[in-house]
Amino acid sequence: MTNRFVLNEMSYFGWGCREVLPEEIKKRKFKKALLVTDNTLLRVGITDKVTYFLDESEIPYVVFSDIKPNPTISNVKKGLKVCYKNHCDYIIAVGGGSVIDTAKAIGIIINNPEYKEIDNLVGSVDTENKALPIIALPTTAGSASEVTINYVITDEQKTTKLVCIDPNDIPVLSIVDSELMAGMPVSTAAATGLDALTHAIECYITKGHTEMSDMFAIKAINLIYNNLEKAINKDRDALEKIAFAQYIAGMGFSNAGLGITHSMAHQLGAIYDIPHGEANALLLPYVLEYNGEVCQERFKNMAIAMELDINDLSLDEIVKEVVSAVRDLAIRLNIPQHIKEIGGKEEDIPLLAQKALEDPCTKGNPREMNIEEFERLFKIAF
Repeated sequence: MTNRFVLNEMSYFGWGCREVLPEEIKKRKFKKALLVTDNTLLRVGITDKVTYFLDESEIPYVVFSDIKPNPTISNVKKGLKVCYKNHCDYIIAVGGGSVIDTAKAIGIIINNPEYKEIDNLVGSVDTENKALPIIALPTTAGSASEVTINYVITDEQKTTKLVCIDPNDIPVLSIVDSELMAGMPVSTAAATGLDALTHAIECYITKGHTEMSDMFAIKAINLIYNNLEKAINKDRDALEKIAFAQYIAGMGFSNAGLGITHSMAHQLGAIYDIPHGEANALLLPYVLEYNGEVCQERFKNMAIAMELDINDLSLDEIVKEVVSAVRDLAIRLNIPQHIKEIGGKEEDIPLLAQKALEDPCTKGNPREMNIEEFERLFKIAF
């Protein structure tokens, strides 16, 4: 059996490490950047923490910031126009998963114009050319888009999330500067941190897991579960651990795949426009309870990584302990526990279930799914 594992080219880690940006740009002989960010980051001054170094080194760039929390096809097309108009030869993405995903879509289409309609990029697509070079500076500790082969764009007309999987979209350089993440609002830090935990857990139990992805996933579970609350309270050491953990979780799931927490969360984001991390955090305990029936030994290893007290417990009891620990963490972090709390409508369940069944992440779930099972899970979570 042949297993493929894709890693990115170069990454920097550490508080303040964005200072290497000008040197890396000059080394690569890039000329003009499309700086992709969002309006909130511009308003609160986070983007300035990066552009300061560009301005000091007289590195030319143009800013594109018209990006929604669930980025849309329209957002991507607007970014493409700015990139073409200004003859940008690379992209600097400063933001969370929404920003970096938008940058990936722009970069892929610039160098593969036959995919300009975007909806043709859904699923595993082997584009011919690598994306326009992307330098990613994440400002949230969750999506790991800076290291994955995935990006997600919303088709606003069809209220569907396009899950795109392409090794050509990986940034050429990732600068994981935890100082940029220190300004996250508590709610954002909680949702994105639990998004990273979801990545690690689903990566560990997915059908596509390998020894290498297991290595990344288990370490990420350990670091996230034991440091997330401290990181949210601005503990610098904990924040640096979370920044690293979400990155290695990304390396894991980028290669091993995900499961139905994501299949279901994508639909909540597409239809109700709620943040992806919050949707994952809400759904994860329900899906863990469901999948725990088929991969109990894996739950035991996760419990050990989470440092739970499982002495003398049966496998069934260990599954319950893991589910309870994850749910209790989400409750402590003020994550909604039911779909109705985020504006969901019970009459939408058949549509949500159908879309989840068609989602690319569904095939990786350790337990086989059909529309009836999805409807049942959505009803339980409702």
